[in-house]
Amino acid sequence: MGEASFAVRRSNPRFAFFAEAEATLGDGTSVPAQVSELSSRGCYIDTLEPIPVGTEVRLRISNDRSSCELPGKVIYMHSGYGMGIFGMGVLFGNMAAEQISAINVWLRELALNKTPLQPC
Repeated sequence: MGEASFAVRRSNPRFAFFAEAEATLGDGTSVPAQVSELSSRGCYIDTLEPIPVGTEVRLRISNDRSSCELPGKVIYMHSGYGMGIFGMGVLFGNMAAEQISAINVWLRELALNKTPLQPC
């Protein structure tokens, strides 16, 4: 699927958001990542190792002031186009109230300071 098809289906505003992350796979493998976009339903991460589409992950996101650990699933991946970096869209899974609250705090801060990213 092309990126444009995801842009059309986005129903939640997404914001540029830069934070360290770690994706833990089902077998316990830990993949360092960086978050570059955030919405209430998911995020976009960059890694040096590809995580296959459909993979369930436990994602720990940390910025300067707080962190949040939540379930997710890789729903699309972009290759590094020869640069060795892979970008992935992660859809958040069922979140507990404190996880939703943590994401909402970040989103409120982003909404006050920036405008949402426009679909490609």
